[in-house]
Parts: sequence; structure tokens; C-alpha cells
Amino acid sequence: MSKQPMPATVPAVAESLSGDMQLVHRALTRDPDAFRAIMKVYNQRLYRIARGILRNDAEAEDVVQEAYVSAFASLAAFRGQSTLATWLSRIVINEALGRLRKRRRTVEMPADPEARIIRFPLKSNDDPERTMAQRQILALVERATDSLPDIYRMVFVARVIEGLSMEETADLLGVWPETVKTRLHRARALLRKALDDEIGPVLLDAFPFAGRRCERLTQAVMGRLGFE
Repeated sequence: MSKQPMPATVPAVAESLSGDMQLVHRALTRDPDAFRAIMKVYNQRLYRIARGILRNDAEAEDVVQEAYVSAFASLAAFRGQSTLATWLSRIVINEALGRLRKRRRTVEMPADPEARIIRFPLKSNDDPERTMAQRQILALVERATDSLPDIYRMVFVARVIEGLSMEETADLLGVWPETVKTRLHRARALLRKALDDEIGPVLLDAFPFAGRRCERLTQAVMGRLGFE
């Protein structure tokens, strides 16, 4: 993915960089707790980004695992010029885009109207009708997001679902902040036909990656790194 020239940005990540470097230095000494800490912090963000590109939960999980193994193998190259989150996210994006290109070269499969929808764990609620309504809204969010063209979907996932700032999204995708703003506006316009303003508060529950799924991926990467 070619990166457009970027204007100078305000360093808003200095504090996190010091913490990032501490984790990186610990990981370079093969401290297993450091690897686990990195994955616990970034699993959900990286999964959401990968899924935003691939629109497939199993493939997204595979991509995140491969990206971690690749990142940890070249961890010494991390210099703290960006946050660890951005560095890892770029690796995930490259891995996911590579997987997408390979998939498209292999075969163009028609969209499956019966494709499985991820079922999201919702907050405990004693009202079954309300719970069902929330599940239907989340399913609508997922289908509507998956229907967006790639360039708009990636911006929407980063800005709205993951909650990155305009500058963070621009830095992540290698485009100007104005481009992010334009694409986000277009993405929202496309989604407006399917989504209502009322569902905004539940977007934070979309595309979760926690609990057993988070732990399973962490354990798989730790095993590949040679830890028990």
C-alpha cells in the first residue's frame, strides 16, 4: 500500500511511547509476560482492523496471529517513532491486504447471503425483547459495515468502531486527515440507509475480541514463540 506524503503532525503519543518501549525491551529479553501484555492490550484493535478488511472472522483471527509472529520476529526494528499500536496495526493491514489479494487471485466467490454472523455478547439484561432488539441492531451494523467498499470500510472501522482519532487513522492508513474525513463522510452516507442514529451507543460492542477467543489467540502465539 503506497503512502502519500504526510504533513507534520503534533506528537500526541509521547507518554505511550515510553510504555511501549518498556514492553518492547522486556519482550526482547524473551519475557513471556511482556508478550502476553502486548497481546492483551492490542488483540481487539488488531482483530477489528483485520476483520474490517477481510469481512471474515476466522481469516481475521489467522491474520492477527500471523502478524504477531511476524512483528515479534522483527521487534528489534521498533524504534518508537510511532506508537506500538500503530506499528502493529500497519503489519496487520499489510498481512490482511496480502491475504485479500491472494483470495481474489484464487477465485472470485459470490457473496453468501447465508454467511454466518458473529454473535456478540451483550450486557446482562432482564428484558428478553430488548436483548433481542440489541442483537438485531448489532447484526445490522455488521452487515452494513461489511457492505461498504474497502476504502470506506477501513476508515469506518478505525474511526467509529475502534475509536481512533482523525490523525491516528490518517497515520495508520497512510493518507491525509482530509482524506479520512471525506471517506468517513461517504461511509456514513452509505450506512445511513441501513442504520439509525439510535444504534450509536451500541457500536462499541460490535466486533468484540475478548474472553476465550482473546486467550486462545494469545496462547497460540505464545506456543509458536516456544513458551509453554
